[in-house]
Amino acid sequence: MAELIPMPTKSAPTPEPLWRELVGERLRHLRHERGERLTDTAERAGVSPQYLSEVERGLKEPSSEMVAAIAGALDQSLLDLAAGVVEDLRDRSRATAEPARRTPFALSA
Repeated sequence: MAELIPMPTKSAPTPEPLWRELVGERLRHLRHERGERLTDTAERAGVSPQYLSEVERGLKEPSSEMVAAIAGALDQSLLDLAAGVVEDLRDRSRATAEPARRTPFALSA
């Protein structure tokens, strides 16, 4: 019988975080900096605390109107929010030894 020899495997590259995850993390960071509860920010933004929590955890793909409302409730413009997300992404990229790689995704209906 032939002997089975395992093939060397490459470790899968770490996928880049999704935009919604980065925006959510940034919004949570801004809210925490202000010392606010979910209910405080959500009320000013006109969303439910549950929805805001899901946005912060990257579980929801909020519309541009929702992002603008939440950012506004945190006294941030969309430009400020986007610039902060970009800076967070750059910091992550610098922290990793290898450059970020794109991971292909398959979409199904």
